[in-house]
Amino acid sequence: MAQFVTLAANGLKELRTANERLVSYNVEMTEVTGGTFWKAYTPGQIAGTEPFARLTTLANATAMMDLMQFNPPIDLASPKLRTLAKRIGPAWVRVSGTWSTKTYYDFDGTTGGKAPAGYNAVLTREQWLGVLDFCRDIGAKLLISVANCEGLHSADEPWNPSQAEQIFALSREYGVPIEAAEFMNEPNMLSYSGAPKGYTPADYVRDQDAFFHWVRANYPECRLVGPCTTVGVIGDEEEQKKGGGGVADVLDSCSTDELMDGAREALDVYSYHYYNGVSERLASLMPAAHWPADKAHTEAYLAVAPTMARLNAPFRDKYCPGGEMWVTESGDAGGGGDTWASTYLDVLRTLNELGGFSTVTTGVIFHNTLASSDYGYLKPEAFDPRPNYFAVVLWNRLMGRTVYDSGEEIREGAHVYAHSRADGKPGVAYLIINNSLTDTTTAELPAAADVYTLSAESLRASVMQCNGVPLVLGEDLAMPAMDPVRVPAGKLELAPATCTFVVVDGQA
Repeated sequence: MAQFVTLAANGLKELRTANERLVSYNVEMTEVTGGTFWKAYTPGQIAGTEPFARLTTLANATAMMDLMQFNPPIDLASPKLRTLAKRIGPAWVRVSGTWSTKTYYDFDGTTGGKAPAGYNAVLTREQWLGVLDFCRDIGAKLLISVANCEGLHSADEPWNPSQAEQIFALSREYGVPIEAAEFMNEPNMLSYSGAPKGYTPADYVRDQDAFFHWVRANYPECRLVGPCTTVGVIGDEEEQKKGGGGVADVLDSCSTDELMDGAREALDVYSYHYYNGVSERLASLMPAAHWPADKAHTEAYLAVAPTMARLNAPFRDKYCPGGEMWVTESGDAGGGGDTWASTYLDVLRTLNELGGFSTVTTGVIFHNTLASSDYGYLKPEAFDPRPNYFAVVLWNRLMGRTVYDSGEEIREGAHVYAHSRADGKPGVAYLIINNSLTDTTTAELPAAADVYTLSAESLRASVMQCNGVPLVLGEDLAMPAMDPVRVPAGKLELAPATCTFVVVDGQA
């Protein structure tokens, strides 16, 4: 059904002030050291015309070379990577992941590159200084998690800071301090987190307290973030009705409450992980947690991100009252992303996530990742921008930090979000997502406006357009034209399957 929305130039109810680093991202520890990660999809798989391997058990994921591949360390010194990262805007960079939990910091070069017993990777001094140089150059703040594995301690022994002290001290000494830290990645998935054998939620509470106490005593400027849980995913309702095959059926998991039960050290920031289900690679294991591509534009699918924010807000209020809420991993699907993660189809989800999250809370969303796997903003190694990259660049250029109530109910064809103008001028910046594949949406403009319409020749296209101009880099990394179309007050027609920024003039 065609929709009609009414926009305003002023007078909207203010909800909150967004974090200036809302759009942030992960550079996973496995990228820094080199390691296994999800294998890239082929062009045919991305187009939806070629089959791909599916995981049969999580226990053999890293051994299935048709699903995984070894990647050399990312080139964080690449001028192209740094230039494109700067263009996104102010951000946090998170260096974490399950790989980080079992990484040994060899800053004096004694291991010869061989991980000690109980670890699975080695981080060198040169590699870590590369991370610090990258963050300094692009103006990013740094969030990490630390080692917590059998190489460091057993489950019945308390965590100790012998490894953490090295990475914190080197970072401070180098002039790029660690400004936020989570204790470990996804501790609720006990069998897959990398923690010592036999690790329990009570062990985690003990050790997070020990880590937080140590950080506050030695690095009080560092914000303490947690508990970094994957609290579940909302999958395809039809599959859920069939019963079984969800995340809880496959993963040995515990609750956020169990991970915080009896904790004495307070959180500075509440964190959780959110994905819109699991990828096609994991669908055979968790069918109820997977969404097919033909539902990736639907109301149920787009509702997952704001629903997750609302479900986590009570945990934030309980364990970090008055604090921000950070999504320290986000993307279209767990398991390296769906085949369409690198296409225009995922832009609807990404922009809707930013808009919906901002109406619920103040915080930061760390997209997974900047430049790894199929859900990265940039293609690995080549660092070519994907549609989501240009989408978040436009978001930061246009959507200001003051979040308003748009006055429009979220519905198919009319996902309307309103912010102040990023340029500081009077008026309102709107994002309108018409997720209908068949019907046009009409917006009534109260005044003249600049309009930026994102679209593509097909939903699974690898190149997105802004007002009909393909968004690809030019020579010498020149950004493509993302110029607005100037329209007068009156009716504005928004085509199906489009995301449109409408920057409305206001009166001074």
